[in-house]
Amino acid sequence: MSNHNLKNDVAVLGIDLAKQSFQLHGVNCHGVTVLKKKLARKNLASFIVQLPVCIIGIEACSGANYWVRVLEKLGHTVRMIAPQFVKPFVKSNKNDAADAEAICEAVQRPSMRFVPAKSIEQQDIQSLHRIRSQVVARRTAQANQIRGLLMEYGLTIPQGISYIRKSIPLILEDAGNELTAMFRELLTDLYDEMVHLDRRIKTLETKLESLCTQKEDCQRLLSIPGVGLLSATAMVAAIGDISAFKNGRELAAWLGLVPRQHSTGGKPTLLGISKRGDTYLRTLLIHGGRTVARVANKHQDKRSAWVMQLEERRGKNISAVAVANKNARVAWALLSNKSTYQASAA
Repeated sequence: MSNHNLKNDVAVLGIDLAKQSFQLHGVNCHGVTVLKKKLARKNLASFIVQLPVCIIGIEACSGANYWVRVLEKLGHTVRMIAPQFVKPFVKSNKNDAADAEAICEAVQRPSMRFVPAKSIEQQDIQSLHRIRSQVVARRTAQANQIRGLLMEYGLTIPQGISYIRKSIPLILEDAGNELTAMFRELLTDLYDEMVHLDRRIKTLETKLESLCTQKEDCQRLLSIPGVGLLSATAMVAAIGDISAFKNGRELAAWLGLVPRQHSTGGKPTLLGISKRGDTYLRTLLIHGGRTVARVANKHQDKRSAWVMQLEERRGKNISAVAVANKNARVAWALLSNKSTYQASAA
């Protein structure tokens, strides 16, 4: 098919993204296939320039946010779809051509839910969180290794990073614990590496604090009890455009903080929370909810009274998740109305 016909016919285009090979599937306004093409990465943008302004569907995957920015600059309307919503439209065997056709079909559904694209600033904040999370995991592994090695020499240290920091210098100074010179040298190296990881975490958190003070949305979220620096910045990085959610309930469901359903025959059956969406952000919100529940008896506001009553009826874990759910809804209200949290008197 000639480029002239393509410019006149393509109304919806599905692109199956990859590292180097991209499969395209286009249909006209009547749903008839008018384009099937495979392109190399370097040729994709130059080919899309030749097309008329159309709706382009892509899967939410690695590199998808970059291509959203590139394609939108060319004047197209780009929509990202979660992979699990594309899969039902794949016909027969899975391959790149079938995936591109499925994306093209899914993006045309009126009830389809799309993934909001992230800006470069959001990706920067999210990168800080991902790097910090990895460094924290490395520090935890380092502490566990130190504790395990010392057990072989008859020395025990309680769990917790703070105990490692306090105990290792004392162990190294104690000449009567029968540690060899070689192991003392190894232990010193392990401890120095853990100190280095502490410094890296502090540096990353300082950068997050700087970004948090510059963004009004982060300051609004910090006013919510149970939402701290990590939760506020991670939420801003994940959500982006709050108008993508109709209400706070949608945001809580998107974070996986609502019950999972398995209902049939008119009989509702609610299970545990769905755990969909961003695991990292959901974990932060639940940890914040656990903190709120732990200190609820020290406050006299209406929210704390509700948390205490809920904990008496359902226990600590369920009350922590309930607070996280409420915080997600409050966050939607604050970001939508551009306001700050106001506690209600009991």
